[in-house]
Amino acid sequence: MDTTLWLALSWIVGDYCKESMLSLQCFFGSRRLPLISTGSLKLDLALGIGGLPQGRIVEIYGQEASGKTTLALHIIKEAQKLGGYCAYLDVENPLDPSLAESIGVNTENLLIS
Repeated sequence: MDTTLWLALSWIVGDYCKESMLSLQCFFGSRRLPLISTGSLKLDLALGIGGLPQGRIVEIYGQEASGKTTLALHIIKEAQKLGGYCAYLDVENPLDPSLAESIGVNTENLLIS
């Protein structure tokens, strides 16, 4: 595990409790699931299984302007590289197609609500 990640996890556990830090490994164990990378190696490692489970609904939650849209678009790009189809449900602001395209998302194959 990366030293910076280990220090961050130790700090969270120290201030709260061990149960406040879960990884996807806790839920899926050693089962081999098809995964989609987030586009960030460090985030994939922090999730505990190397990415996000393919074929599952994933909710990205955070404060306004915290990078949720950018992260979602990188994940969509990675899923499209694998031949997948994605739906983007935006409850904050309308998605900017030019931002999606600049990240590498094929907007022609993206369902938007």
